[in-house]
Amino acid sequence: MATYKKISHSDIDALVAMMAEFYAIDGYAIDVERSKKLFAQFIEEPNLGNGWLIESENETVGYVILTFVFNFEYGGKIAFVDELYLSENARGKGIGKETMAFILSESGKLDLKLLYLEVEDHNTNAKKLYLSSGFEFHNRLTMKYKFK
Repeated sequence: MATYKKISHSDIDALVAMMAEFYAIDGYAIDVERSKKLFAQFIEEPNLGNGWLIESENETVGYVILTFVFNFEYGGKIAFVDELYLSENARGKGIGKETMAFILSESGKLDLKLLYLEVEDHNTNAKKLYLSSGFEFHNRLTMKYKFK
C-alpha cells in the first residue's frame, strides 16, 4: 500500500535525484541546479500545482507532480500530470494504479475539470496503466514552441 506526502523544500535533493533517473530512461538531459530551483519555485507558489512523494514500505519509491492551467473549453481549472515516476523496484506492484487513484481523488478535491498527461509511445506499461485508470487517447496532436 502506497502513501503520499506533499513535497517540501527538504525533499528537493531526493526529487531531483529521482528526476535524473526518470529522464535517463529516455535519454533526456537534466540540469540539476535548474531543477532544484524549479522545485523550490513550484513549492513556494501553490497556484502552480501540487506534488507528492510516493512511499511504500517506509521507503520513497517515486513522485508525482500535477501542474495547473485555466481552460475555457473545459470550464475552469485543469491539470497536467507533468511527472509520474516510480523506481524500478516499485514497478509492477500496483503502486502505479494506487497512485492514479490517488491523483483522481485529489483532482476531485481540487475541482479540476480535466487531467492531461503525456506518455512515451514505447512505454506500453504506462499506457496500460493510464488506460486502465480511465484515461483515453486525445484526438488532438500536441505541439510545442520552445522559447530560448
